[in-house]
Amino acid sequence: MRHSVRSRRALLLSTALLATGLTLAGCKDMTSPADGGPSGSAAPAAGNDRAANPLDNPDGTKPGLAAVTSAADEEKARSLIEKVATRGRGPKTGYERDNFGYAWMDSAPGGIPFAHNGCDSRNDLLKRDGEKVRFRAGSDCVVTSMTLHDPYTGKTIEWTKSHATAVQIDHVMPLSYDWQMGASRWTKGKREDIANDPLNLIPVDGPTNGAKSDSGPATWLPPNKQIRCSYVVRFAQVSLKYDLAVTVADKRMMLKQCGG
Repeated sequence: MRHSVRSRRALLLSTALLATGLTLAGCKDMTSPADGGPSGSAAPAAGNDRAANPLDNPDGTKPGLAAVTSAADEEKARSLIEKVATRGRGPKTGYERDNFGYAWMDSAPGGIPFAHNGCDSRNDLLKRDGEKVRFRAGSDCVVTSMTLHDPYTGKTIEWTKSHATAVQIDHVMPLSYDWQMGASRWTKGKREDIANDPLNLIPVDGPTNGAKSDSGPATWLPPNKQIRCSYVVRFAQVSLKYDLAVTVADKRMMLKQCGG
């Protein structure tokens, strides 16, 4: 009888230990991806195979912002960033959004892509980057719903026009930053170009765009770390196209994101 009790106790102890081991193994799998990749909000959005590498998208007409992953592309990215001039950030005195034209105009004069196509630049960008895009009845311009794979957070956003601010169009190189780096001396036409140029525009998660404000790369980068080199490449592309310098700190951070 005593032997039977001991046997039952040993069996119960063995079962408990086995269950504990399985539970711990399950927790480890959930919190530590086997491939060492990101999890949660830092993970790249699933299904975003349309997104273009910015090095292969110099005019900004292709959708999304794919990660720069290869050593060869990182080297190309650093070479591009090295061409960007540096200077101190000037005063913000006199800056107003209207100095760059009214928001999302279709009439920017400088021959930028999508201009003068009968659709405002916000809707052009929603169409460029969105999937499952639906339009207002009778329109092939006004987007009413879409799926957006947001590069900045890695989230997939099911967007509807009734909650418009959930997706905002980010000026990669912020307009007030442009103003401080020399755009205050430009013609209004050139300012309208940079404000509506698809190279400088990416639809992203609204709150994340709000958190960025008018920051340069030294003080703000996308939460999704996998996309940061691509983001600073786009920042450099805009800088070079419009002959705008960046601060020394911003350039240093840009190079760092691409392995520099």
